[in-house]
Amino acid sequence: MQATHFEYRFRFWIQCLIYALGFAAPWTYLPIWDSGLTTQANNEPAWLAISTLLFRQGWLTYNTAVMALLIVALVFTALGTWFRIWGAAYRQHGTVLLADGPYRRTRNPLYLGLMLHTIGIAILMPPSGAIVAIVLMCFFEVHFALAKESLLVARFGQSYLAYKQAVPLLLPAPAPQVVSAGVATHWLQALCSEIYFVGAFLTLAIFGWGFDRTVFRQGLLISLGVAIIARAFLPKPAQEPAITSA
Repeated sequence: MQATHFEYRFRFWIQCLIYALGFAAPWTYLPIWDSGLTTQANNEPAWLAISTLLFRQGWLTYNTAVMALLIVALVFTALGTWFRIWGAAYRQHGTVLLADGPYRRTRNPLYLGLMLHTIGIAILMPPSGAIVAIVLMCFFEVHFALAKESLLVARFGQSYLAYKQAVPLLLPAPAPQVVSAGVATHWLQALCSEIYFVGAFLTLAIFGWGFDRTVFRQGLLISLGVAIIARAFLPKPAQEPAITSA
């Protein structure tokens, strides 16, 4: 497995492209796409399709299904936001391995947070777009997490191999697996660097009850714009080399 310098450098824009594909689902407009539904039905949000299915199966009333889906989406986006901020607050750049905070439970809390966030907002995408976005984002993040392993082994040596043996790649352990390194935290910087996720969660929490995709998309774009501006003023970590893995 190999992650190129291009993937590392442009990973933010790759992630944006995945979300754009999920929300637009452009393939549903192609003549060769035939799901037995009209173009409008193909592009109805996933929450509507799932709620209708649950109602027709007699498992839940329609309104209960809608509320349940929103609550599930809020839980996923809240968890994703928390892992992003928590991980960013404890993130270290250096030549000494210092594991603390969420890094005592999972080696990649930032990647985990992004995947949870993607699952949460996918209910506002067309069904096929939601599936594509979740699959692509999870594949990309797992691929990138695995690809970084050899770089980290080269940088930290045996200490990272011991850390890798103790701490899961993504799914967090119920309890810390390594001793706290006592590193300094940077909560304000972490909040600013992950402001997009905060904005997306607040947009869903405040406006999600109406399930208006237009409002939510506007909220996401505003959050993204604020995040780009905020990142421009944050201190830049040392440049990392291309990430490769056998």
